[in-house]
Amino acid sequence: MSTLRIVNNLGALYRAQGKLDQAEQMYEQALAGFEKVLGAEHMSTLSIVNNLGALYRAQGKLDQAEQMYEQALAGFEKVLGADHMSTLSIVNNLGNLYRDQGKMDQAARMYEQALVGFEKVLGADHTSTLDTINNLGVLYQDQGKLTQAEPMHQRALAGFEKVLGADHMSTLRIVNNLGHLYRAQGKLDQAARMYEQALAGFEKVLGADHMSTLSIVNNLGVLYRAQGKLDQAEPMHQRALVGFEKVLGADHMSTFRIFNNLGNLYRDQGKMDQAAQMYEQALAGFEKVLGADHTLTLSIVNNLGVLYRAQGELDQAEQMYKRALAGFEKALGADHMLTLRTAGNLGNLYRDQGKMDQAAQM
Repeated sequence: MSTLRIVNNLGALYRAQGKLDQAEQMYEQALAGFEKVLGAEHMSTLSIVNNLGALYRAQGKLDQAEQMYEQALAGFEKVLGADHMSTLSIVNNLGNLYRDQGKMDQAARMYEQALVGFEKVLGADHTSTLDTINNLGVLYQDQGKLTQAEPMHQRALAGFEKVLGADHMSTLRIVNNLGHLYRAQGKLDQAARMYEQALAGFEKVLGADHMSTLSIVNNLGVLYRAQGKLDQAEPMHQRALVGFEKVLGADHMSTFRIFNNLGNLYRDQGKMDQAAQMYEQALAGFEKVLGADHTLTLSIVNNLGVLYRAQGELDQAEQMYKRALAGFEKALGADHMLTLRTAGNLGNLYRDQGKMDQAAQM
């Protein structure tokens, strides 16, 4: 058993280093061993099942991750009860996964269940409680509830700074999330300060090529584009793309996001053919991994509509906008900002086409 624990620990080390394929081999080897020696419902076995769920999520294997988390949750609830810390951690993990899958209502239920449990068992200032508060902030932001998101992030940041210090990875992740929020609110200078603070911290703690560092490099590229600093944005996205392709491969969700971001940038720079290549590559990837109706997939469909309109290909643009609008209405509702933005894009297109009655309906 000692050997199996070392194998599991090696899996955790490889995951922390971003060596996900090696981590997968270690975890699967450890899981097979623990199931044989201790049985499928032993806590040590279930812990590795949970670890595999986290790894599969990091690899973008969301369906496999869901199976692992649900298996771990059922086991921990049976063995330890619904209010045990280990059970609550998996509830929180399922919230993260459901958010990635675009299942926002299910994610909210998981986070709220975890938060109530952690506050009861561990207190308001425990890091597990603070993690869940941050996750709720991210979810609210994904749902367009920016005024609800900000106090969540601020509370989490104050707590992590108090408990762990300003240079801890958990604190730096909240700083990065605040950068996202400020960017969404249009507070671009505040967003830049958050991202640059987070990047300096991650480079110091994790190194320049770690996935978390590269994510913030990409975030800075998005922000610089929003500020109109296109020449500064391009090297950020290119650095992130090279890093993600090296660490995660060309078929990972994080890599697809960079393709989409580069498409946005090339479109702004007037490099329409390069933009189309990036969008089409991103769209094919997201459709394969997440499905045609996921909100990330639909965002790229909308982006292709914007590109086609700019190129004067109005019929193709109309097809893209209609597909994106129908998908957003179904997934997010008619009043979500992504739905409204896409409806506005379609209305502008109808005006270009001289379809004034249809434009008025948008």
